[in-house]
Amino acid sequence: MASNAANLWVLLGLGLAGILLVTRKLKKSIREDFGAFIQKLELLPPPQPAPPKAPHPLTGLTFAVSDLFDIEGYVTGFGHPDWVRTHEAASRTSAVVLTLVEGGATCVGKTVVDELGYSISGENKHYGTPTNPVATARIPGGSCSGAAVSVAANFVDFSLGVDTVGGVRVPAAFCGVIGFRPSHGAVSHTGIIPISTSLDAVGLFAKDPSVLHRVGHVLLQLPFAAQRSPRQIVLADDCFQLLKIPVDRVAQVVIKSTEKLFGRQLLKHESVENYFNSKVPSLKEFHSQKINGKSKTSSIRLLANILQLLQRHEFQHNHGEWISLEKPVLDSTLSAQTNEICEMTDKQIEICKLIRNEMRSAINSLLKDDGILVIPTTASPPPKLGSREIFSDDYQNHLFSLLSIASISGCCQATLPLGYHEKCPVSVSFIARHGGDRFLLDTVQTMYHSLQEQVDAVAKSKPSRNVVNQEQSAEMAKEKGNQAFKEKQWQKAIGFYTEAIKLSGNNATYYSNRAAAYLELGSYLQAESDCTKAIELDKKNVKAYLRRGTAREMLGYYKEAIEDFNYALVLEPTNKRAAVSSERLRKVFQ
Repeated sequence: MASNAANLWVLLGLGLAGILLVTRKLKKSIREDFGAFIQKLELLPPPQPAPPKAPHPLTGLTFAVSDLFDIEGYVTGFGHPDWVRTHEAASRTSAVVLTLVEGGATCVGKTVVDELGYSISGENKHYGTPTNPVATARIPGGSCSGAAVSVAANFVDFSLGVDTVGGVRVPAAFCGVIGFRPSHGAVSHTGIIPISTSLDAVGLFAKDPSVLHRVGHVLLQLPFAAQRSPRQIVLADDCFQLLKIPVDRVAQVVIKSTEKLFGRQLLKHESVENYFNSKVPSLKEFHSQKINGKSKTSSIRLLANILQLLQRHEFQHNHGEWISLEKPVLDSTLSAQTNEICEMTDKQIEICKLIRNEMRSAINSLLKDDGILVIPTTASPPPKLGSREIFSDDYQNHLFSLLSIASISGCCQATLPLGYHEKCPVSVSFIARHGGDRFLLDTVQTMYHSLQEQVDAVAKSKPSRNVVNQEQSAEMAKEKGNQAFKEKQWQKAIGFYTEAIKLSGNNATYYSNRAAAYLELGSYLQAESDCTKAIELDKKNVKAYLRRGTAREMLGYYKEAIEDFNYALVLEPTNKRAAVSSERLRKVFQ
C-alpha cells in the first residue's frame, strides 16, 4: 500500500514537472525580441551642432530597418539564408538610412522580412515568424513583419520597410501601429534590394503620430511649411462593403471624428468602382486582353489582378536568374508563383503603364490638393498562424483590391490603428494624391487623437441595422439631388434633398444643399430657414453661412448678411466669395 502511494506521488511529481517544462517552452517560444530582429547593430548619429544652431531633428529616436536595406559591412539578407550565402557584405549604407542617422536617429538593428520580400503574411520558415505583440496567435503581416513588430513591442521609436503590394500597410494594420507608404518615387531606393520596381516604395512604421510626422519630413526632405487640414474627406462606400467586421466599426469612427474636427460638410461618399470605370478607360482594354484567361468585370478586382501580375513579372525580371541558378529552398506558395511563367507582351505592359497614369490622374482629380480618400486597409482581421485563409481566393481578392489603389497609382497612403474588434486590431487607411505626402502627414497628426477618442464611443454604441440602412438611403438620395442640381433641375433636386432629410434629419449638408436649390428658384425665405437649420447642426458649415448670407441679402437683411459673410471668412479666411460679398455690402450699406 505504501509502495503504491509512493508511486502515485512520483507520477504526480513527473506530471507537474512536465507541466512546468511545457509552460517554460511556451514562454520561450515568444522570444525576448518577439523574433523581430535578425541582426543587432548600432549606427550612431553625428555630434550635435554647436549653438545657436538647432539640434538634429531626430535626436533621441531609435529605429530599425527591414533586411532589405544595405548597411555597410553587413550582408543584406532578403529574408533567405541562401541569399546571404551568395552575396557579399554591403560596401556602403543605403541613402535613406544615412539620411535618418545624419538627422539624429540611432539605428539599432535589422529586422525579419518574408522570403525574398515577396509575401504579405509575415511568415518566414528560415528565421521564424515574428510574434504579433497585439495578437500573439495571429500572423503579423508582411513582408516587413519584423519592422512592424519592433515598433508594436516598443523596441524602437520607428522602423523602415518597403511597401510593394502592402509590405508596410498590412503589417501596420495587423500589429496595430501607424504605417506610411509615401508617393512612389518620393524617397531614394539607392542601396535597397528591389522587389517590383514600378511598385516599390520605402515606408515607415511608428506608434506616435508626432514621431511619424518628424521622421516623414526628414525622410522626404520637406522644408518647413504651415500645417494644412483637409477640405474634403471621401469615404469609398463600396470598399467598406468588403469588410468582414461591422462597417460602422470603422466608417463611423472616421465620420464622427471628421464632424468633430471640421464639420460634416467635409464628408463625401463615393463608389470608387464606378469612378474608376469612368476615369480609367484602359481597364476595359486590360479586360479585353483577358490576361491569364480570367474574365473579370469589377474595376477594383481588375486592379488586384494587375497588381499581382506586375509584382510577379518584375520580381522574375529582377531575381529570376538568381533563383534558377541557386535553386534556393522556397515556401511552396512562393515557389509556385516564381516558377509560373509570367511573360507579358509589350502591349500588355503598355496597357499597365496607361492604367497607372490614368489611376494617378483620376485620384488626383478626385482629391485635388486638399482631399483624403478613406478605405479599409484590409478586409479581414489578421488570420490565425498556420491558417489556410490567407490562400483563399476570397481573402486575396478582397485584400489586393484594397491594396492596389495606392500601389498602382503610386499615391501616398497612411494606415491608422482604430483599437480592437473581438480582440483583433482594426485599422483604416487615408490616401492622398501623388505628391501630397506632407498634406497626408499633417492630416494624420491632426486627426489621430480624435480618431482614438471616437473608437470607444463607436464601439459602445450599437446602431440598429435599420438606422444604418436609413443613413445609406439618405446618402443615395442626396447624391441624386446633387446630380439633379448639376442638371439645373432645381425642383427635382429639392425633392431628393427633402427625401434625404426625412431619412436622416440631423445632417447639415442635406439642409444646406436644399437651400442652394431654393436660392436658384428665388425662394429666399425657405433658403434662409434651411441654412439656419444647417448651422444649428453644424456651426462650421461654411457653405450654409454663404448661402444664408445670399438669401438675407436678397431679402434686404443687409446687416445680418454681412455678419454671415464675415463669419464664413473666420472659418475659411481664403474664401474669395465671402470676402467679395462682405466688401460689396459694406461699401453700400455701412
